[in-house]
Amino acid sequence: MGLVTGLCTFLYHLPQIYKWLLKPYYVISFLMTVAFLVVRKAPGLCEHLASQREDGNSCDFDWRELEILMFLSAIVMMKNRRAITLEQHIGNLFLFSKVANTILFFRLDIRLGILYLSLCVAFVMTCKPPLYMGPEYITYFSDKTIDEELQKDSRVTWIVEFYANWSSDCQSFAPVFADLSLKYNCAGLRFGKVDIGRYGEVSQTYKVSTSPLAKQLPSLVLFQGGREIMRRPMVDSKGRAISWTFNEENIIREFNLNELFQKSKKLNKGRCLKEEEQDGSQPDEGSDELLPETNNPEQPTESKKDR
Repeated sequence: MGLVTGLCTFLYHLPQIYKWLLKPYYVISFLMTVAFLVVRKAPGLCEHLASQREDGNSCDFDWRELEILMFLSAIVMMKNRRAITLEQHIGNLFLFSKVANTILFFRLDIRLGILYLSLCVAFVMTCKPPLYMGPEYITYFSDKTIDEELQKDSRVTWIVEFYANWSSDCQSFAPVFADLSLKYNCAGLRFGKVDIGRYGEVSQTYKVSTSPLAKQLPSLVLFQGGREIMRRPMVDSKGRAISWTFNEENIIREFNLNELFQKSKKLNKGRCLKEEEQDGSQPDEGSDELLPETNNPEQPTESKKDR
């Protein structure tokens, strides 16, 4: 029954998967991943390649190449144990496949190795992973707006993600954070993001390092009244992030999102009742005056991603 359910789910999402996989970044990454396999198996080309096989068959993998491929598989499986989204799984596969292909090509022929390495460098410089552009309820801060927004209303709790566009971990976490914003955003609980790769002063002010060695990207910080209450991942005395898994369950538990959401809804109801008391009088049925939309929480000013 579970197999049938999984198959139905896969078929239901198949158009979205095709649309996702046909993006240039993934198409080129796939071609570069299978490049060594194609070269080693291509008729008319593999006969001219070097081989350490005892039978002299240059169109099949030798024992050293098989060892490298098995080692690659073990590393990918270890890295994917901490992967959350499908993008992270595929990203790890692409990354370590390119590293293994570089080693294999240099071992096969130094000219092929230099050519493949040059293609990898050109790919990294020109082709970026696709950014998440799905539905979300997130306010994007700049270096001039973040302090003002966080301190504007002491009753509003903010969960802010500090990210950088070049970080693959931030890109993989983007749909998770967007989904949380759709589920929990309300008048008293708001979600925000700031690109500290672009606004370096913000990273210094809020002590979030952009160094890949620090592993602090992404960082989630809970603010109440403009003051930091908690952050994940936590940072040790050496400035390195303590390992923490950025999945939806951990965020909901660590940040008490369910409890914060319930308190925020009560805040919204109390605000609406206070507005009604201050209003004093209701408009007549035939009046053109409109009632305030008390059932709809205050909407934040949204901005598109500035890429």
